[in-house]
Amino acid sequence: MAHFAEIDSNGVVQRVIVVANKDTADVNGNESEAIGVAFCQKLLGGNWKQTSYNGNIRKHYAGIGHTYDAGYDAFIAPKPYPSWKLDADCNWQAPVPMPENGQMYSWDEAVGDWVVATESTVDGVPV
Repeated sequence: MAHFAEIDSNGVVQRVIVVANKDTADVNGNESEAIGVAFCQKLLGGNWKQTSYNGNIRKHYAGIGHTYDAGYDAFIAPKPYPSWKLDADCNWQAPVPMPENGQMYSWDEAVGDWVVATESTVDGVPV
């Protein structure tokens, strides 16, 4: 099975569908993204890109609300916090690395740092 993501004019993923291998292959059984895209367009219209669970196509598996970036040829998850930056592998990174001391942490955007997570905080905010 192959997976294809429909992207809108802004590159935002609208949906992800599963396509049978036979619908992505030529008469010799060779799979091709172009054949799969043509199948999706004929069936549903729209603009389609292939995606992969294991990330061997376009760095990450596409999800609804993710963005396809043509420059990186990658699907990118929504930015979790304004201060985070995209790294070369298209993963969002906090401006401060999370401590690795066995404690649970959550990012506190107002503080700009990791705070020890407790049962009564979510993203550094008391609940």
